[in-house]
Amino acid sequence: MLEHYFIRPQTVDHVRNAWLGEPIEQYVTWLHENNYAARNIHSRVPLLVQFGIYAQSHGATSWDRLPDYVDNFVADWVQNHSQWCRNAADRRCVENAARNPVAQLIQLILPGHALHTRQAMPDPFTVSAPDFFSYLRQERGLQETTVGHYRHFLRLFEHYLERVELTELQALSIPVISGFITECSLRLGKESLRYAVGVLRVFCGYLYREQLITEKLARSIEAPQRYRLANVPRSISWADVRHLLASVDRRSAVGKRDYALLLLLVTYGLRAKEVAALTLDSIDWKRERLLVPERKAGHTTAYPLSPVVGEAIIDYVKNGRPVSQMRALFFRAMAPYRPLAWYAISQRAAHHLRRAGLQVSRAGSHTLRHTCVQRLVDAEFSLKTIGDYVGHRSPEATEVYTKVAIETLREVVLGDGESVL
Repeated sequence: MLEHYFIRPQTVDHVRNAWLGEPIEQYVTWLHENNYAARNIHSRVPLLVQFGIYAQSHGATSWDRLPDYVDNFVADWVQNHSQWCRNAADRRCVENAARNPVAQLIQLILPGHALHTRQAMPDPFTVSAPDFFSYLRQERGLQETTVGHYRHFLRLFEHYLERVELTELQALSIPVISGFITECSLRLGKESLRYAVGVLRVFCGYLYREQLITEKLARSIEAPQRYRLANVPRSISWADVRHLLASVDRRSAVGKRDYALLLLLVTYGLRAKEVAALTLDSIDWKRERLLVPERKAGHTTAYPLSPVVGEAIIDYVKNGRPVSQMRALFFRAMAPYRPLAWYAISQRAAHHLRRAGLQVSRAGSHTLRHTCVQRLVDAEFSLKTIGDYVGHRSPEATEVYTKVAIETLREVVLGDGESVL
């Protein structure tokens, strides 16, 4: 496979005669099978040859010792190849460009070894409250996703305590916690702030139970007020939708994919996770149906397949979707080709909204979901029908969309025979 990418025989011989020559050739085959671009192979092979030389010169005698030399090699590589870097983000790019190929090679020849060799960050408060995260998993039965949210907010809280030089949890007080909440309110939305307050309440309750603090702080931590139906859906007009779709360049595989994604989001009001879960089997071409499984309400919905949506999907499947044995409908556009994650779908929607010049609060896939609902409200469908169409779990979830029927609400307020002052 090396001859496929390197023309000069001397280059092929140099790679094969290297200490890691055999694994590198296996790696090139793996890259080829996963449809990596030739430019990636041309840049990664010399780097891996250098890694082999570095490891061997620093005492490595067998391939199973390679993980011990990754961090030092990457550090040296960054030092020698970061002259052009202007900031920390540029240095991280250089580091990732060196670390990722080495990690992939090690994973290929040492299957039991983790892909990433950097040590994970320790949980916050591991010294002062070492069993808290075990408590979350075992006693409260929280899923790992939720535990991750706790870890995120408590890490912010730990950094805050370090800045205010509070080193002992016994000294924790309501003024200190209030200062942290006030600081968070400057950069978090109301929902995120309420979540952070909930995390602090659970944490302080645990500390009091374990006698790590002597005061019942949890009862005194107040969350920001939340008023029912206070938020306004972040939708765009139908004219903006046309402008958004017209701005997508469908000549490329990415454009064909994103165009189909945007149509699914705005036509059916799907969530990003629901689009990510679609497979080739989700489309019943014979009956012209779109099947959306495992919705948030716990059911499967069958929609009539819009001709426009169907044509966009066919164009992507025939001319943009990578060849794969997996049945997922949407894939990453770059190797290694994997199904597109839900957060990537939301990011693509936000990208195209910004690129089209549309100013939206918290741009993302839900912008188009809200737009779909607004379209149905304007068409005077009942809230029950709208809720069933977009997969709401309860009627209360649909009520907030009554606020987008501006003209209808104005008529209700003014009444018959009254005029605007």
